[in-house]
Amino acid sequence: MDKFVINGGKKLKGQIKVEGSKNAGLPIIVGSLLISKGETVIRNVPPLRDIDSVIEVMDYLGARVRYDPKAQLMVVNAEGCNTHTAPYELMRKMRASFLVLGPLLARHGQARVSLPGGCVLGARPVDFHIKAFKNMGAKVTEKGGYITAKAKPLPGGSIYFDRPSHTGTENVMFAAMFAKNKTVICNAACDPEIVDVARFLNKAGAKIHGAGTPTVTIEPVRKLRAVEYRVSGDRLVAGTYMIAAAVTGGKLKVDGIDPRHLTMVSHKLVEMGCKIEPGRSGLIIEGPRRLRPTSVTTFPYPGFPTDLQACLMAATCVADGTSHVTETVFPDRFTHTMEMRRLGAEITVSGDKAIIHGVPQLSGAEVMASDIRAGAGIVVAALAAKGRSEVLRVYHIDRGYFAMEEKLSGIGADIKRIK
Repeated sequence: MDKFVINGGKKLKGQIKVEGSKNAGLPIIVGSLLISKGETVIRNVPPLRDIDSVIEVMDYLGARVRYDPKAQLMVVNAEGCNTHTAPYELMRKMRASFLVLGPLLARHGQARVSLPGGCVLGARPVDFHIKAFKNMGAKVTEKGGYITAKAKPLPGGSIYFDRPSHTGTENVMFAAMFAKNKTVICNAACDPEIVDVARFLNKAGAKIHGAGTPTVTIEPVRKLRAVEYRVSGDRLVAGTYMIAAAVTGGKLKVDGIDPRHLTMVSHKLVEMGCKIEPGRSGLIIEGPRRLRPTSVTTFPYPGFPTDLQACLMAATCVADGTSHVTETVFPDRFTHTMEMRRLGAEITVSGDKAIIHGVPQLSGAEVMASDIRAGAGIVVAALAAKGRSEVLRVYHIDRGYFAMEEKLSGIGADIKRIK
């Protein structure tokens, strides 16, 4: 397995371009299963391990997918989608694969999908989906690790999420596309990626209203048409590089994203002493000599993103004072704290809360990535550390970050991938 070798303490300076959003690209690719005629062209699709995984799922389901990773261009023809079953050997690689349930149910009137794998961030992450499909009138059963849903056509109805669910909102939008009646999602996720998916579907002929707000309405249509669409930039990748620049006291221009999608992240970094200049399609961030402490609580969008919690914690590890981090989205998402302690961080965890006493300097060590975002946070911490660090299991990072070591090297980091 590959690893990163990092000699920390180098200021990050220069310019970096962010690829398309993984969390928007994956559901848009899956959503193309709803288009039963013609070729769907999707641009700005990042060349990531998770994209390779979803292509395998699409191929199995009968869709023809052509992907050029250099051009980051994908063409999907779903005319041959002739099965309603997605097996475990394909679904185990990532949780987002469960999104095929909605399109298969809408298209075939039934779907049999294995419970997904991917990052372990809490028990039963698909319960929101199952409850929603039942409320829409589908007959849903679970047996042998598979979820089976049947309804032809799906009646539709009102859905209420106890807390906003990113993939739950998308799956319901897919399932409701050809329903008998309109569907209303209350307490829907408001993430920019949800808006991106809705824009794609609406361009194809869907009638989705309210995406980006807590109430989303889907009026049924008879069919969707093939279209060309460009995926928006990845705000989470951009946020990672922003924090990396901040923690090294560097100055970085980040292009390819809407800075409004990072408003809360920017607020926290300014609070910690950074200077940020937003632009039309990016921003410039400059870190201070030493960061100030902060307190942050993760919360569904527009709150501080749980996916950047590990990166921000890395920054607080070297801040001048005591910081507090509360994780409300995934309470089990503190696995990275053990690895950061190996670098010399002073972190105490109790339940969903972490207290971080900033130290003047972290020190290099051998550390390990446990999931995509934890791995990114550990890399950020290693960039700030003095001496050599080895980050193992970087295949987790590869699922969500394209050529991270090359991008960081290009802005001044001393980082290499060792095969």
